[in-house]
Amino acid sequence: MAKYGLLIDYEFCVGCHVCEIACKKEHNRGDDEYGICVREIEPEKSGGKQYFYPVPTDRCNLCGKRTARGQEPACVHNCWANVMRFGKIEELTEQMKKKSRTVLWVPH
Repeated sequence: MAKYGLLIDYEFCVGCHVCEIACKKEHNRGDDEYGICVREIEPEKSGGKQYFYPVPTDRCNLCGKRTARGQEPACVHNCWANVMRFGKIEELTEQMKKKSRTVLWVPH
């Protein structure tokens, strides 16, 4: 059985937090409940460039109900900067080779 995950290109994430909002809405999460959370690396810690990076949490199940219907996870579907991909790990690993600042996340 194929295993799925999220490929996140944090070099181009703009820090809009839409992925957080989409997840909260999709799963009726409270203010302090996150399925994905956007973090920030300050310019003084990253050589002068500010980076944002979405981090899935233990609550993330890749939107199992959505993906079972053939839809993307809510965070991927709503990402304005188009920096997140959902798919089979093998395919995402190949895409990862083409980018310099990516993270592949796979739930337990």
